[in-house]
Amino acid sequence: MDRKYTSVHYKEYLQLDKILNAQDLRSVEVGTPAHDEMLFIIVHQAYELWFKQILHELSAVRDAFKRERVDEKNIFKAVERLSRVVEVQSLLIKQIDVLETMTPLDFLDFRSYLFPASGFQSHQFRQIEILMGLPDKQRIQYNNKHYQVVFDEESKEELQQMQAEGSLLDHLESWLERTPFLQFEDFNFVEQFKEAVREMHEKELVEIKNSEYLEEESRQNRILMIEKTQEYFEHILDPKIHKKMQEKGDWTLSYKATLAALMIRLYNEEPILHMPNLLLTQLMDIDEMFINWRYRHAQMVLRMLGRKTGTGGSSGHEYLKSTADKHQIYGDLHRISTLLIPRSNLPKMPDRLKRQLGFFFTDQKKAS
Repeated sequence: MDRKYTSVHYKEYLQLDKILNAQDLRSVEVGTPAHDEMLFIIVHQAYELWFKQILHELSAVRDAFKRERVDEKNIFKAVERLSRVVEVQSLLIKQIDVLETMTPLDFLDFRSYLFPASGFQSHQFRQIEILMGLPDKQRIQYNNKHYQVVFDEESKEELQQMQAEGSLLDHLESWLERTPFLQFEDFNFVEQFKEAVREMHEKELVEIKNSEYLEEESRQNRILMIEKTQEYFEHILDPKIHKKMQEKGDWTLSYKATLAALMIRLYNEEPILHMPNLLLTQLMDIDEMFINWRYRHAQMVLRMLGRKTGTGGSSGHEYLKSTADKHQIYGDLHRISTLLIPRSNLPKMPDRLKRQLGFFFTDQKKAS
């Protein structure tokens, strides 16, 4: 009989002997059993299993976007897989609630046996960061050393290989740059959008200046706010200034990729842009969920250990909190929200472009 049709037992299929016998309590080994060490180990093993699933999903999405042409089916699949990652991240955060059923004193019963083990040494989580697109220059250093120093040579090579293949952010940028609708016959998205923003702000300024209900200080503050907003739009929409912002590290995505993401967000109701908009939204969700997870982790450490140094030698709570603040990867997609304007102010698309962005069918009998 073909092996693929032979029976398999639940225990063997899941390799439960390996999994259920993989909890070796250090406190037991040294002769001072600590009840809650079992919980600590299982929660962290579960984290690593979920990290493996996240890597599985993100790698598939990254590989799909490596191609020169990404068709609609692949975008739909990518959205499904990214949505799954968000659900897994919800579980990662929820697991902290389980871990917090352990009191600080329960943890201190076995904490001293863990040195120098640390979550910082999670190879899979470093892979996730690389795969998503966290650059080295943005990383918070670990004890003033490069994050790879805690890994053996084989693990370092795997991380370097992953970097060489390009991140999801790299391939997303290339895909956005190929968006064909930024310049379409007589519809120049950038110029018409700039004009729409200017008209919107001019109208708002007239209303503020003519308002009978605003006191002078409030009036001047609002005028200044609109002028600064207009200046921000002009900076982002100017390719030379945008390039300088990239060089300073204030922006990551290229000028063209930024404009494409902006157009997708603004015209997301057009049928052909539904999936690309969902894709960008899911990436922002994943970024936000990891920030929430890092922050929640930092708060748990503060609750358990106060200001004690981490088992791996880091500053504990302060280090974890700083990664929540600094390790945002898709910040540009969030910042694009600053450039959004009301639908009523959007430049009107020509009918021919709207047809290309929609699902337009003709009556074949009438057409003939």
